[in-house]
Amino acid sequence: DDPATHPLLEGVRDEVPQGRLGGLSLLPITWQDEAMGVLFLRALPGRGGLTTRELDFCRIVTNATAVALRNARVMQTLRDQTQQVNFARFEAERRLRNLKRYANLFTSAADGLAAIDRDGMLLFANPKAHEMTGLADGDLKSRPIIEIVHAGDRERMMGVWRDIRHGTFPPTAVDLRLAITGPVQVVNCSFAPLQEGDGAILMSFRDVTVERSTAAELRRTKEFLESLIEASVDAIIAADLRGNVLLFNRGAERIYGWKAEEVIGRMRVTELYPPGGAREVMRLLRASTHGGTGQLESIRFEAVGKDGERIPISLSAATIDHDGVPSATVGIFTDLREKLRVEERLLQAQEKLEMSEKQSIVAELAGAAAHELNQPLTSVMGYAELLRRKLAPESPEHHAATVIVRETDRMADIVRKIGKMTKYETKSYVGGARILDLDRASGEDAERGRT
Repeated sequence: DDPATHPLLEGVRDEVPQGRLGGLSLLPITWQDEAMGVLFLRALPGRGGLTTRELDFCRIVTNATAVALRNARVMQTLRDQTQQVNFARFEAERRLRNLKRYANLFTSAADGLAAIDRDGMLLFANPKAHEMTGLADGDLKSRPIIEIVHAGDRERMMGVWRDIRHGTFPPTAVDLRLAITGPVQVVNCSFAPLQEGDGAILMSFRDVTVERSTAAELRRTKEFLESLIEASVDAIIAADLRGNVLLFNRGAERIYGWKAEEVIGRMRVTELYPPGGAREVMRLLRASTHGGTGQLESIRFEAVGKDGERIPISLSAATIDHDGVPSATVGIFTDLREKLRVEERLLQAQEKLEMSEKQSIVAELAGAAAHELNQPLTSVMGYAELLRRKLAPESPEHHAATVIVRETDRMADIVRKIGKMTKYETKSYVGGARILDLDRASGEDAERGRT
């Protein structure tokens, strides 16, 4: 009844127009002891307070208002719930539509896909996974992942799974062997967390058995070829078209004196030849006269060793093409130094053999000649001496017989020398010719020297 002085209007009293407010009545709007609002009545000056009848009427109004507000709240709640349900259904339908776009991808994927819970149990898998494992859906579901892994890889798989459970996924795909039915398969596995799968893990794997087998075969072939190249006694050197050395085997180390680490990537192939040698090899490779373009059949050439020595070699070379375009060259060098030394020794041995054969022939011929000449020479000497004794000393015939005896003695001396010949010795003669030196061949020179 006193709005002009009641504390309720403190702070706003100056904003209330004068003479416009005579009293205030506040009636709570309640529902089951819960205040839902207030019915606020303002009276003009002189109106006075509410009568009992008016107060009862106002209470009826507040009760009716409470029921209306309660119903409105219930309806709003229902509307909110309905809206939430509708939104949830709409969102679910939208997500389902989005998922349907990936459902075909999941079922028709060329790689095996499987969902695994954090305990390592298989939840579901796509058709490709069933095909690769050889297990039906019922046999694969709820099976521990460790059971489909080959026994030799289970320890490795357990290590990978421990890391995954601690939140660490392999940075790269892992090769594992599967062995359930049929032959062992090598699969390349990747792991990733499912965003909405209660900690489930998506495992994708594809069959790489053929690829790994091929890679292993290529690796073995590569290792065999590398071993073959290293084991070669010949030098094998490869270089790119700029002359940078790419390959330098142990045979090349032995021939040149350089170590592979001193040459590969550090030296140019021009340093392994005499000046202009590398250019000449390339010219021959490009020509068609030495085995065809890109081929160089074995030719005699020279290389330069670490100490600057000129090394005689037998060289074969070829270009290496990549997609039909030359990209490198390779040369095979055979060290001819030992061969030339052997050839020289053989030549010397052959000369000695020829000399020995000549000496043998001379000795045999001399023996035969001395034997054959001695008999007629003895007869000539006898008859000549007989004639000289019977002829008068002053007669011309006596002088002729004396000459015959003297020359016969000389011939006997020559026959004696021929019979003593043991080696083939010659001396200069008229016109640059050479004849047999009887004194040296029979050793008479040495005997006279000792005398």
